[in-house]
Amino acid sequence: MAWIVLVLSGLLETGWALSLKASDGLSRLWPTVGFVVMLAASMAGLSYALKTLPVGTAYAVWVGIGAVGTALLGIAWFGEPVSVLKIVSLVLIVAGVVGFNISGGSH
Repeated sequence: MAWIVLVLSGLLETGWALSLKASDGLSRLWPTVGFVVMLAASMAGLSYALKTLPVGTAYAVWVGIGAVGTALLGIAWFGEPVSVLKIVSLVLIVAGVVGFNISGGSH
């Protein structure tokens, strides 16, 4: 259950980062409300996951999901530039998180 909550919390991290961007410096009401709600839920989920998962593993997965998700949606929704180097870098983030987990970091 902790893993499911952790993955959902990572997705919420992507949501709050995009909401923060959309809030235009916290000056737009509904994106700001979305930011606060998703931030609180994301942190609560991470906190729950940390009760049973090692902190290094949980944080790496949470940040990895948030970073990759935010970068991909920034490209898709906000028209941020994309390059081969960006895509390779995102793949390396995923590979790093996976490698960390299979190397025994999750036990």
